[in-house]
Amino acid sequence: MKTKAMTIGTALLIASMTATAGGHRDYYRDTAKVIDVEPIYRSVEVSYPERECWDEEVDHYHADSKRYTPTVLGGIIGGVVANKISRGRGRGRDAATVAGALLGGAIGHDISQQHRGGHYSTSVERRCEVSHRSRYEEELVGYDVTYRYKGREFTTRTRNHPGKRIPIAVTVRPVGD
Repeated sequence: MKTKAMTIGTALLIASMTATAGGHRDYYRDTAKVIDVEPIYRSVEVSYPERECWDEEVDHYHADSKRYTPTVLGGIIGGVVANKISRGRGRGRDAATVAGALLGGAIGHDISQQHRGGHYSTSVERRCEVSHRSRYEEELVGYDVTYRYKGREFTTRTRNHPGKRIPIAVTVRPVGD
């Protein structure tokens, strides 16, 4: 029985090889034993953002709120001075007093703006900055595979690990003289 099965198997193999030689396929599929697998790596640069934060002392100037005392005082002084130096009587003197009060008030306001008071305060504020860093990593790109088929060793490169056996395509053609 074994002999009969072997004879049929051999006949089928010869028939498939004959069909291949006839132009249907130029090869047949088989598997070979893997002897060695070496991973292949390449170095790649990887860029990534990195946030860096720190605490920083910051000075703040706070202007005093508006004060009307210099303007009012300037107006009073201007009005009194204008009234005293005015030689006229009646409406002329009244107009000079009003004009002096207005001019004195404007001068008092300007002086208060130039010499306006205020104070400083210091606070701690959080500052952050994002910078881009890079590092190198090893990236697996494939495998150098050594395999044995019919007593001979071959080497190929694959993208994936082949395991214990690797599928191969065997070409069959007649040997010329």
